[in-house]
Amino acid sequence: MQSSNNSLLLIGAGLASALIAQRVVATGQAVNVTMVEGSATPFGEHTWSFHLADVGAGDLKWVEPLIAHQWAGQEVRFQKYARRLASGYASLTSQSVLEHIRSIPSVRIVTGARVAAIDPAGATLEDGTRLEAHCVIDARGFAPHPSMVLGHQKFVGLEIETETPHGIKEPVIMDASVDQLDGYRFVYLLPFSPTRILIEDTRYSDGDALDLQALAADISAYAQAQGWSIKRVVREEHGVLPICLAYDADGYWAGQRPDIPLAGMRAGLFHPTTGYSLPEGVRLANVVADHWQQGTAELASVVKGHALKRARQQGFYRLLNRMLFRAAEPSRRHLVLQRFYRLPEPLIERFYAGRTTVWDICRILIGKPPVPVHRALACLTEQSLLNEKEPR
Repeated sequence: MQSSNNSLLLIGAGLASALIAQRVVATGQAVNVTMVEGSATPFGEHTWSFHLADVGAGDLKWVEPLIAHQWAGQEVRFQKYARRLASGYASLTSQSVLEHIRSIPSVRIVTGARVAAIDPAGATLEDGTRLEAHCVIDARGFAPHPSMVLGHQKFVGLEIETETPHGIKEPVIMDASVDQLDGYRFVYLLPFSPTRILIEDTRYSDGDALDLQALAADISAYAQAQGWSIKRVVREEHGVLPICLAYDADGYWAGQRPDIPLAGMRAGLFHPTTGYSLPEGVRLANVVADHWQQGTAELASVVKGHALKRARQQGFYRLLNRMLFRAAEPSRRHLVLQRFYRLPEPLIERFYAGRTTVWDICRILIGKPPVPVHRALACLTEQSLLNEKEPR
């Protein structure tokens, strides 16, 4: 395929690529986008959620066509505290993203196409096929790196249909009233209809081993405890997301090719504490929309600068993660979150959006922390973790 100056090649068909394609097309630019996906299922089997306050009104307008469900509020539950938040919430699904992206005439998705090599002018597939483009972006998902010390957010989700209405009107983004297993555990509920609901069992754990059958059984037990009789399981999703405790961003980017822009999780662009990737994906999509026409190498430099800036701005979140994973006993991690959710709602919104202010930081840290002080002090700097030869 010969390239033209309005061609954009996205390697990997995930959330980051979908947001980039949607944003570039929404600007009205003359562009032909090709997404190359190694698997047979572009966008996989996922649910991507975000708080409406995570993105500005202008960005929400172009993101809206990808949204599958939206609610006016949300709820959190802990063993000794519960709260409704009047913050709007929305979810994209693999199906809603796929349907919309496929409806865009200028976007083409190529599946079952494994990439052997990427260069600034295009990509070569394993079967020898050559795809060329004016601008090429590598968005093939998260790749572990020695420059990151990680904890893990593990989850299994079952979307079920209940025999009778389940009674959940708005998302329960954390039900941590459940037994605390394998670190900080909570159940996440997304009601899609009166009788259809996604139940996701999530663990903030030191290890990344994921027992699909055990967590699925725990989900069934949770449903039973709520009085819900499962008529059928509609679909299942699972994953292990990185929770970043320490990050040498300069070291990470020094190991990347300087002439190929990265996107999404591969660029380290995700919320270090929550694992949410859509707000960072929206930020990067705006950057790409403004600069992709300059070409691959030029965009790579801009993206690197953007990612390094975001890494510096996210240092506080990594500190909180160290408190959660290194200072708090695994069975008491839920107390950290229970304390956080007593804070003012605008602060909580800014936290999820990745826009925490200096005053927010002071408010979060003030008072006696729900972790041993001596262990909290040992977590203040990132360098000690980065220097560990065998991070835990």
